Amino acid sequence: MESVFGETPPIGMSGSAQEPGFSSYELASSTSDNFVVKESILASQIANKNVLGLTHVGSTGEAQMVDVSPKENTKRTAIASCKVILGKKVFDMVSANQMGKGDVLTVAKIAGINGAKQTSSLIPLCHNITLTHIRVDLMLNPDNYSVGIEGEASTTGKTGVEMEALTAVTTAGLTVYDMCKAASKEIQITDVRLEHKTGGKSGDWKRNTNSDDMSIKNEKD
Repeated sequence: MESVFGETPPIGMSGSAQEPGFSSYELASSTSDNFVVKESILASQIANKNVLGLTHVGSTGEAQMVDVSPKENTKRTAIASCKVILGKKVFDMVSANQMGKGDVLTVAKIAGINGAKQTSSLIPLCHNITLTHIRVDLMLNPDNYSVGIEGEASTTGKTGVEMEALTAVTTAGLTVYDMCKAASKEIQITDVRLEHKTGGKSGDWKRNTNSDDMSIKNEKD
């Protein structure tokens, strides 16, 4: 072979000829450098997202509970709502208090209050806060055979109570479903949403009820 083609090409560690100018070490080093660069870019992207408000994500992308100890104690409230669509048959039974499990609205009200108090046990990264007030109201709406649910939570502390209000109405809605499911499986829980919040660094927030979109009104402290 040498008499025809000249010198035998160099043999790499694997026993195969390698292209000129690239050693095994150089290829491995290049791959390692690319990995480090990608890791650095990913960390930078996560850091930028954190600047935009992803406070439950750590510098390397891991879930974390926010440290609220530097924050000041302020009075905070939140109001949330949802709707449970029953259908005419079930709506009439609930209105007449004829469900086999008992008084649907009263049981759901108590369940909503209890749900708000258990929020930190249900949502992993929520703080265990002291609630000063919880209100859950259920209203029958004959126009669309539904139950409208509104929940309010209040505290004086370092973090807000939006999740407590949302958990209250969701738990109440699930209880309505449980109390009525023997009569119908078509019941729907819809429109779970925050309506209003006050307090904290971000100030007050209120849903714009004059439109169907997600526009809001901000009222800074």
